Amino acid sequence: MYDLARALLFQLSPETSHELSIDLIGAGGRLGLNGLLCKAPVSLPVRVMGLEFANPVGLAAGLDKNGDAIDGFAQLGFGFVEIGTVTPRPQPGNPKPRLFRLPQANAIINRMGFNNLGVDHLLARVQAAKYQGVLGINIGKNFDTPVERAVDDYLICLDKVYGHASYVTVNVSSPNTPGLRSLQFGDSLKQLLEALRQRQEDLAAQHGKRVPLAIKIAPDMSDEETVQVAQALVETGMDAVIATNTTLSREGVEGLPFADEAGGLSGAPVLDKSTHTVKVLAGELKGRLPIIAVGGITEGAHAAQKIAAGASLVQIYSGFIYKGPALIREAVDAIAALPRG
Repeated sequence: MYDLARALLFQLSPETSHELSIDLIGAGGRLGLNGLLCKAPVSLPVRVMGLEFANPVGLAAGLDKNGDAIDGFAQLGFGFVEIGTVTPRPQPGNPKPRLFRLPQANAIINRMGFNNLGVDHLLARVQAAKYQGVLGINIGKNFDTPVERAVDDYLICLDKVYGHASYVTVNVSSPNTPGLRSLQFGDSLKQLLEALRQRQEDLAAQHGKRVPLAIKIAPDMSDEETVQVAQALVETGMDAVIATNTTLSREGVEGLPFADEAGGLSGAPVLDKSTHTVKVLAGELKGRLPIIAVGGITEGAHAAQKIAAGASLVQIYSGFIYKGPALIREAVDAIAALPRG
């Protein structure tokens, strides 16, 4: 059924089909239909960051930026759902076209630019949802906020989403907001993380609960830079790292239509680069911080590879677009088949 739906959706422009898919998944969720149309994955609960996940396969941020289809995605079998990236104020994102399919490589290039309706709209959608599982909210900065003032935007979003999120992801690795990736390095990273950690403590006292903070990083750093980030995350008391965002590399898609478009590349070509980052992180962290792996998972074996590399959870996005809900079950089954211990 999904193959037919995909064939029809792929006749439309990528962004139009994306918006229509969100509408359909959201409508199916409101009507309670998605769970009837999709076979549920096997039960595989896991505890990470002090949270109970129904299974270790989640929806990555970026697909449901505004939280419009939370119930719909949950009913498809995801063990957790991450929405966003959301910014303090609504913003249109980059000019269209800004989303490109590379089906020969099971890949996507996007330069969306954090297009979203703002944190207040997202919170209204969260409050309207019935989903009771683990919900991550991914936060970023507005495009016109200077990088040196980025912490202000992150703190505004953190203040607003804290009471509604199971965990909060801090996106410092999108390649489509100028200067954002500079926040992953050196003093800029330390200052941001320290401010977030202090605000987390204040909010924990205010709300009577501690909401974990995860930091999402890029796959384009050197091993040395990745190790330095890992050390900073431990030193500042972060709760998890998400590896990775999209890549600026075009390795694996050379010569394909749209391969030279600006933006971040996701999908199958990112698999090895992203998994390598997970391995480097795992080698440095040695279990002190859980890793959530995302990037290039287009079949169940890829999800199992991420777990074997040291991740505790995985997320999918581009693979879901190409393979549909069956990929969720396939990934859960592959992880369940891994040797324990």
